[in-house]
Amino acid sequence: MSVSLIVLAAGLGTRMNSDRPKVLHSVAAAPLLHHALTAGRALEPSRIVVVAGHGADEVAAAATAFDEAAEVVIQEPQLGTAHAVAQAAPLLADAAGEAIVLYGDTPFIRPETLAAMLDARARHAVVVLGFQARDPGRYGRLIATGDDLQRIVEYKDATEAERAITLCNSGVICASAKTLFDLVAQVGNANAAGEYYLTDVVELARKAGLSAGVVTCDESETLGVNTRAQLAEAEAAFQTRARAEALENGVTLTAPETVFFAIDTYIGRDAIIGPNVLFGPGVTIESGAEVKGFCHLEGCHISRGATVGPFARIRPGAELAEDVHVGNFVEIKNAILDEGVKVGHLTYIGDADIGEFTNIGAGTVTCNYDGVMKHRTRIGKRAFIGSDTMLVAPVTVGDDALTASGSVITEDVPAEALALGRAKQINKPGLATKLMAKLRAIKAAKGKS
Repeated sequence: MSVSLIVLAAGLGTRMNSDRPKVLHSVAAAPLLHHALTAGRALEPSRIVVVAGHGADEVAAAATAFDEAAEVVIQEPQLGTAHAVAQAAPLLADAAGEAIVLYGDTPFIRPETLAAMLDARARHAVVVLGFQARDPGRYGRLIATGDDLQRIVEYKDATEAERAITLCNSGVICASAKTLFDLVAQVGNANAAGEYYLTDVVELARKAGLSAGVVTCDESETLGVNTRAQLAEAEAAFQTRARAEALENGVTLTAPETVFFAIDTYIGRDAIIGPNVLFGPGVTIESGAEVKGFCHLEGCHISRGATVGPFARIRPGAELAEDVHVGNFVEIKNAILDEGVKVGHLTYIGDADIGEFTNIGAGTVTCNYDGVMKHRTRIGKRAFIGSDTMLVAPVTVGDDALTASGSVITEDVPAEALALGRAKQINKPGLATKLMAKLRAIKAAKGKS
């Protein structure tokens, strides 16, 4: 089945009190827009059209960063939801199959719900997503018998009996692309706001002799984000769900309420995650690995049996092979650590390749930046890098080599060699006592003045 996604993302979101377009505010380290696109991507859409308006260039960049095939159209001015959908019509005029309208500020609709809407298209020409609201408030009400939808009534136009209905409209709608655009073209703006409302397509469909249906989902899926408070609620809701899924999938979270996941965090079963661990985008942790407390991980891959932390930072491009150990106050960036590598303490490893079973001593730094360009450090297998070694890249250390503690390594070290790159120590007998006596005298003289 061919499916086209139309994602409405034109609003500024004035209640966010922000210069940034509403759909670019983040939940789980990803823009709200990406959450909506993630749900739709599960349907394997043939076309994705994002309707942008405020901050269109930024929204377009976010859309294509998610999927380079995404197409962006501009709604200017913003004259309502039907008007927004109409902007996609020229791009999808010849599109076959189904069209689903999603909202960039509604991040939690599940792929299973969208699949249910597609299934319902076998019975109805137009399918609307509804939910049973605990507090219906000013939502539009769905007037339906079973899954047969007669009409949508806006709160301001509803009778008292209709306002008592708790089946409410999410705004998400599904129809064939041709039917959707035919109906949208007929929507008028004879209302108090002078806007073109997508909800009018239900009444237009029934007038044309087409059936309309409703599919329901849990209210939590329809949570919209319009304020900073709702953004915080959305973050909390995502994290609660992500933690529950991790536990259900066999991950140990020693203090679940303190772990924060990104939208795409993947953790294998029997992994252990300690307290106060923060995941940025793009993290994969294989089964049996352990991340101890107070670590920050982003854009990295941690293999089976590896241990990280506590207090470690693993940055984008880091690849930790099986049984690697990264200890406390260690930072790894754009580096490949082969099997059994140990980096225990107070170390920065950036832009490096480290061979299997190499040991990196405390205080080691790969000096990768010359002020203009980055350079790479390569360390072979079974090497031993002494504490406080400065490896000035580009530099290579061979297999089974050793660097002496406190060395500054500026030249390649051959395999099996010992490299010393430090000044010769000189001892001055008795000078420490003389210097201390002199300093104390100076201090005493200043105290009298």
